[in-house]
Amino acid sequence: MQHSICVFCGARDGAKPEYLTAAQELGREIAANDWRLVFGAGDKGIMGAVSASAAEQGAKKMGVIPTHLLGFETNNADPRENIVTDDMHSRKKLMFVNSDAVVLLPGGVGSLDEFFEVLTWAQLGLHDRPIIVGNIAGYWTPLMDLLDHVIDQGFASPSLKDHFSVEGDVTGMVAALRSALNTE
Repeated sequence: MQHSICVFCGARDGAKPEYLTAAQELGREIAANDWRLVFGAGDKGIMGAVSASAAEQGAKKMGVIPTHLLGFETNNADPRENIVTDDMHSRKKLMFVNSDAVVLLPGGVGSLDEFFEVLTWAQLGLHDRPIIVGNIAGYWTPLMDLLDHVIDQGFASPSLKDHFSVEGDVTGMVAALRSALNTE
């Protein structure tokens, strides 16, 4: 059975070259593990890098993009290759229901929105899919500090952090995925 990995990440390159390098490496690893990439269908930024790298190595892909982002996040959205949705919520839901695990790479508020939605669903017991936070070059450290603050201030239990793992590099992310998906 082929597993599908949903990758949430930015449609920009970001400030550090490590972000783009990690995205390219993750794309290669998705292909090497015979996983399908589920992503936001963009061809820009690290989202485009994950996609291009996975495709170059022969990975299957499922891109999902809302109509209002056509031409912004992608210039080559082909309805035969990508699914076009009416809105962002439909995009997130379709990406999630078509995946076995979620990886969060560096990104902006859209990536944060995607992460918090799947984390909330996990906290509510709506799924138990693995969520892997790729803390490349410490990018998500402030987010982890914020979640610790939320817990410390009594707005979430410490078990919130049981719903995801944090890995500092692609090797760790892939190992966590293999373990969680029982493909070691």
